[in-house]
Amino acid sequence: MTLKRVKCKKMTVQEFMRRQIEGLEDDERFGTARNYRKALNSFTEYAGDGHLSFAALTERFVAGYNAWLLRRGVVRNTVSFYMRIWRAVYNRAVGQRLVEQAFPFRHVYTGIARTRKRAVGEEVIVRLAGLDLESSRPLRLARDLFLFSFYTRGMAFVDMAYLKKTDVRDGAIRYVRHKSAQVLSVRLEPCMKEIMERYAFSGSSYVFPLLTDGGEGEAYRQYESALGYYNRCLKRLSDLLGLEQGLSSYMSRHSWASVARNHQVPVAVISEGMGHSSEQTTRIYLAALENAVIDDANRRIIEALKMKREKGYESRGDY
Repeated sequence: MTLKRVKCKKMTVQEFMRRQIEGLEDDERFGTARNYRKALNSFTEYAGDGHLSFAALTERFVAGYNAWLLRRGVVRNTVSFYMRIWRAVYNRAVGQRLVEQAFPFRHVYTGIARTRKRAVGEEVIVRLAGLDLESSRPLRLARDLFLFSFYTRGMAFVDMAYLKKTDVRDGAIRYVRHKSAQVLSVRLEPCMKEIMERYAFSGSSYVFPLLTDGGEGEAYRQYESALGYYNRCLKRLSDLLGLEQGLSSYMSRHSWASVARNHQVPVAVISEGMGHSSEQTTRIYLAALENAVIDDANRRIIEALKMKREKGYESRGDY
């Protein structure tokens, strides 16, 4: 990463952070740059945009910032997220000899607390597939994206947005996960093909009409805008289905895992199918798991949904 190297020891914490963000954007790491900017905005709201030196970034100062975030109702994982970013930036400043290492983050929480993973059951998936949405193209696209994510073992929205037509070949969808850079292959099933064919008329190189063929910076801005609109459309779909728990962009991923588990698919297969190779336990004993095993599990899930729908699980109400 081409982060700006700073020699001036009078560089403030805020200015140093801005240099890091510029370097990330130069390297087209727009997601990380966005996260750094969120951390900077939060920090600036607490410390002001003045001349805070790295020497002033003490354990006491960090503890005060941590307490301030918690008092404002910021959830623990978000607080930890900010602290990990600032710890990395501080260590980078140490590496550039802007400050002597004093370990100011050693007494604040920087772990990841477990959160309840929300999912919907098979009946909701079937009802969603049965909605008549011909009068609303945005809602139909949102519904199709949610189902496509579910059918493809929980493909993340960012990966659907960047999915290109050239990624679909030889009866499979092969793509690189944005989050982990892991290459995944999903056997192409009729339900996936049906959804993709609805948007095949587009002259774009992308499968879905979310991004245009422009530069990386513009594509990332379009992705962020599309993600926000997608979640708003999912909220409307939740209302149409009368769900107490609203649908969201990550819920299709958790739902596939939940349904797979209910179909007695081994946890090892679920983990590999969703691209969880970064988890230490999964890496140890699943390194050589064949993709065919995962695809067979996925086909069983899709066939089970098809059978339920044919047996009469239809959407309720007049949509």
